[in-house]
Amino acid sequence: MKQVYRMTRLVAASSASVLLAGKTGTGKELIARAIHELSKRSSGPFVRVNCGSLSEGLLESELFGHVRGSFTGAIKDRTGRFEAAHTGTIFLDEVSSTTEKLQVKLLRVLQEGEFEHVGDTQTRKVDARVIAATNQDLEEQIRLRKFREDLYYRLNVVQIDLPDLGERKGDIPLLVEHFVDKYGKENDRDPRLRANRQAMDLLEQYSWPGNVRELQNYVERAVVLCQGNEITPDDLPPHVREPKPITVLGEDVESLACRLVQYAVAHARSEEDNLYQKVVARVERELIEHVLADSAGIQIRAAARLGINRNTLHKKLKEFGLENGPDSTA
Repeated sequence: MKQVYRMTRLVAASSASVLLAGKTGTGKELIARAIHELSKRSSGPFVRVNCGSLSEGLLESELFGHVRGSFTGAIKDRTGRFEAAHTGTIFLDEVSSTTEKLQVKLLRVLQEGEFEHVGDTQTRKVDARVIAATNQDLEEQIRLRKFREDLYYRLNVVQIDLPDLGERKGDIPLLVEHFVDKYGKENDRDPRLRANRQAMDLLEQYSWPGNVRELQNYVERAVVLCQGNEITPDDLPPHVREPKPITVLGEDVESLACRLVQYAVAHARSEEDNLYQKVVARVERELIEHVLADSAGIQIRAAARLGINRNTLHKKLKEFGLENGPDSTA
């Protein structure tokens, strides 16, 4: 996170486009707002657009505006978000969900700073800094022909990767304290309200698939439910108090590990040459195959679960003949 903060301060002073990459709930919008507030554009507007919440037609109108009569329901002219962000910053959340048609228009705005309203031929100029965010592996989306490579490079002048909360559990006590103070004030609770040691231990042990947003929601819940000035385990959701075993394709991780060890031990009695390399490769291949399938084939997600970077995973997939999916053979 120190690296994230350092990058945020450095890039804020520039006019470069920024791509924020990270899973849902890691705080991409907060970083986008920080870049804006620390930039020379801080006196201008900060405009957020969730690209994944609207259909193509509505999103096009939302971004670029429209003229009256350009489509059914367009009863008057409308200014788009890019115009609203003039001299400021526009934050395109979930940019990976845009269609190819919109990607072409976004590329033009980034390159030329111009666009037309939907249903109009008049070219308009705009000066807005673009910060985009994605929870998808855009390089993988490019490979699948779902995202334009030229737009990717225009957006990705500087990329800031936000780590999962599970990768920075040392931050959890600080975040809990912050949210307890925030929601304690909002709910008129005792200013001495804090999470006790048992509750904090459970929060630190939980895996946080929903990241900081999930933690925020659970702390708010605890503040509302707790009695007195101490949050206890009873104020936390049941699945945080009693976490379920981690599974891969329905198999408990401990069971999977034991099965792979049994495989290795069984082959240790073999008289084959290069036994170590063969057994380790076989175990490694099966583990990667399972995790990739359990991650719906999304490499960046599988790499995070395996604890390796995406480039390493890509090399392993190529080595094991799994580039086209877990069902491929070497």
